[in-house]
Amino acid sequence: MATPESVTRYQIDSQKSRFTVKAVAAGLLSTLGHNPTIAVRDFSGEAGFVPGSLEQAYIRVTARPDSFEVTDDISAKDKSEIESRMKQEVLETGRFPEIKFESTSISPLPMGGNSFIVKVTGDLSLHGAMRSQTITARVSTAGDVVRGFGEFTLKQTDFGITLVSVAGGTLKIKDELRITFDFTARKLA
Repeated sequence: MATPESVTRYQIDSQKSRFTVKAVAAGLLSTLGHNPTIAVRDFSGEAGFVPGSLEQAYIRVTARPDSFEVTDDISAKDKSEIESRMKQEVLETGRFPEIKFESTSISPLPMGGNSFIVKVTGDLSLHGAMRSQTITARVSTAGDVVRGFGEFTLKQTDFGITLVSVAGGTLKIKDELRITFDFTARKLA
């Protein structure tokens, strides 16, 4: 078991990292709808592990849903309407200002050198509900920098989120969202 002194800590560099959510339209009018890509603009996090191994590793990430921004090339009016409904009706950012993920276990598979495929299981807190979430990522270390990237899906209804629909339900957002991330983290002094 690693002692706290032997764990090297890294902070996610949000300026050099990307975190996005992809939603997909469904329903009778889905061909006319929009499949928004949403950038998470305000997030932070920390990771730690014993150098040379990802055993005893951990990761914590916090995102502010009021920072979510539609990145697609659509009219300013549509963008504003999607963002407003997402924040007020779907995510209810006034009631639930943070989304948090904290790992409970990490299983690394060495890929050679300083590269790993990791299976991260942890607690995801979203919209006032907490659920276990498993994420697979590729992780590499180089000097004082750790990089991790991957994607996972989640169902909004698992977190008590009401699915958005318009036009009497003929256009709605599917339950499943695809989340992608590309994090760069730097060693803390």
